Amino acid sequence: MSKNNWDIHISEYAVYLRIERALSQNTIISYTSDLYKLANFLGDELTPLQVKLSDVTQFIEGLVKVGISKRSQSRIISALKSFFAYLEIEGEISSSPCEKLSTPKIGKYIPEVLSLEEVTAIIESVDLSRAEGHRNRAILELLYSCGLRVSELTELRISDLFMEEEFLRVVGKGNKQRIVPMGDYAKKAVNLYLSQNRCCKKGYEDVLFLNRRGTPLSRVMVFNIVKSQALVAGVTKNISPHTFRHTFATHLLENGADLRAIQQLLGHESILTTEIYTHINASKWQEGIIKYHPRGNDLHH
Repeated sequence: MSKNNWDIHISEYAVYLRIERALSQNTIISYTSDLYKLANFLGDELTPLQVKLSDVTQFIEGLVKVGISKRSQSRIISALKSFFAYLEIEGEISSSPCEKLSTPKIGKYIPEVLSLEEVTAIIESVDLSRAEGHRNRAILELLYSCGLRVSELTELRISDLFMEEEFLRVVGKGNKQRIVPMGDYAKKAVNLYLSQNRCCKKGYEDVLFLNRRGTPLSRVMVFNIVKSQALVAGVTKNISPHTFRHTFATHLLENGADLRAIQQLLGHESILTTEIYTHINASKWQEGIIKYHPRGNDLHH
């Protein structure tokens, strides 16, 4: 079970390196290979979420004893730092066990944050006269308005949208459900997209975002949409779908939203299930989030 746990986290990390960090296949292979060295060293004792600094130190000391070159040690430590920083960004662990590893000196990866003007420019640069225009605008609005992971966005179902109540149900990591309020702009964009004639293959009727062939959009396709719209908008920062998630959290925090509420919205903790949500008075909480989000209220409608 522990080995399987490593497999899951390492494969998700590999996707993150390819899609979010745009690293070469060779780098990804060498990083994942180094992580499996640690997994094999620890055996079935620990999952990646239970690793401590002392475990990592023992592992590195073992490498030194068998005569692995300093260059290889440096690369392995880089891989470990990157992997545990990723788990921290995703909210899987509260802090990286590798933070205090002294060599090599590698800064923690912090995603780019967009200004509100840049977000608006990217969203408004979508050409709505094109066949995929309304779909792409709805994707960008949801990424920013709801702080979704790419996998959560591509797996959204129409049955997860509660338009009248203005929230959506997200199935995150470990099949955990959470509820995220939808602002006016996102709601309007999704409604406009759904009012179009979508090409839809049998069996995918409930999938929210489809490609031209009527099958679910891939994560890579979402990455390409974000990249190309940033280019059209003249935003030169190196951005990805994750940038919108990070920007979502940063803007809420800057506007005074509670950090714990933001963590819950991002799915960084075990969150309210739909059943619990329907039994509590969530309107005040929901209004608070929409109030603090820059695109939560459309004052012109």
